[in-house]
Amino acid sequence: MCQVEFELACAAVKQLKTPLSDQEKLSVYSLYKQATQGDCDIPAPPSTDVKATAKWEAWSKNKGMSKIDAMRLYVAKVEELKKNDTG
Repeated sequence: MCQVEFELACAAVKQLKTPLSDQEKLSVYSLYKQATQGDCDIPAPPSTDVKATAKWEAWSKNKGMSKIDAMRLYVAKVEELKKNDTG
């Protein structure tokens, strides 16, 4: 696993024709944040901000995961999405 594969996956996810479900978006987002920034270190947003809370919770679930593991999972997730891209 290398940085190049991760960067290619980052570009590929933007090229998908089939819209991602909210759950798929959260999964990709959380792995991307973990791979690029590490553990979530920002305070939880107010519960009234539903979108921000969902993103914060998704990223926080990856706490303790190494950046390399997050990159691997991100690439695998994007590959799975590409296989299901029927658009």
